Amino acid sequence: MPMSMNISETAFLRLLQLSSATLPVGAYAFSQGMETAIEKSWLTDANKVSEWLAVQITESQALVDIPLLYRLMLACNAQQDQSLKYWNAYALACRETSELRLNDTALALALVRLVEKLDISLRLPESQLSYLTVFAAVAAYWQIPVRQAASGYLWAWLENQVAAATKLVPLGQFQAQNILADLLQLIPPAVDKAEKLEDQDIGASLPTLAMMSSWHERQYSRLFRS
Repeated sequence: MPMSMNISETAFLRLLQLSSATLPVGAYAFSQGMETAIEKSWLTDANKVSEWLAVQITESQALVDIPLLYRLMLACNAQQDQSLKYWNAYALACRETSELRLNDTALALALVRLVEKLDISLRLPESQLSYLTVFAAVAAYWQIPVRQAASGYLWAWLENQVAAATKLVPLGQFQAQNILADLLQLIPPAVDKAEKLEDQDIGASLPTLAMMSSWHERQYSRLFRS
């Protein structure tokens, strides 16, 4: 990421830390419905995995998570506690299954524990937290620009999903890197789309993903949490 994108070197390095696959929040433990889709032979090769993830970037992340991240960071930067509480609740309400909500809240708790160990003091709602909320608060604390934080959040999500597919399909390492290379091109347009979204337009539903996530809890053999 070039420095011409109005991000300081320190903020850039913090962004790498926050979006790293080694961030100890347990994102690797959730497949977000992918494990069931593979079990049912809906995702059988790299092309189908790429299509599955591309739809989520353009029709879910760009319409839900990223516009919410913008609003959460704005609330953090302006110290607007009520707005932060509102958009946190909104994020949780957008999770279509118990598994997706658990994914969100479990990562949030893990990130809260991490920032406490790093002696970072955050203004967070005294309620169940979305991972988006804590991610936004940390990004604001580290003075990461909103657009770059959004790109980092999307990259971290995508990398984790491709890692899950690599184990489950399975995919080779070169196939996984090809998927990442193809789909990272969707991140800037997704962020652009999210930037322009009005409050009343935030929201999306992916019924197939929701069904796969719901069925995952009854899957006989599982590698990922449900």
